[in-house]
Amino acid sequence: MSDPSPGRPVLAEGETVLAEFAPDKATYWRDQAWMAALGMAGGMAVLWAIGNPHVWTGAVGGLAAVAIRSWYLQSEEMAVRWVLTQDRLLGPNGRKMRIAEIDRLRSLGSAVQVITASGDKHLLKYQADRDATLAQLRRAGAGRGA
Repeated sequence: MSDPSPGRPVLAEGETVLAEFAPDKATYWRDQAWMAALGMAGGMAVLWAIGNPHVWTGAVGGLAAVAIRSWYLQSEEMAVRWVLTQDRLLGPNGRKMRIAEIDRLRSLGSAVQVITASGDKHLLKYQADRDATLAQLRRAGAGRGA
């Protein structure tokens, strides 16, 4: 099993932590509710399209699938931490990138997508204030490409 936290980041001499980005539980559950609503509608649409007379079972199946998935993944998702220093962004499973390597920042729902110059993509998911997270990353110098 992988470690979702960056652990104790080894900071370079003179490097300090500027911010820590953690997922927000309320935002997690709000996003799961939206996913459940889409799953329910999708399940019903598929059953309607194939002529099933019990279209309502698509809603039950969609809700059950997302509810089980959400419950199962919650503890793992809530443990993820990203740490921003003046030089680097440190993430789960040993992910690290220099601020200068971050080419673009985008918002995707409640998440912030970090795209490096080499094309690597990372998500800081379930941010309570996605715009504040973007602003902090930009103030540190990330995302100069766009």
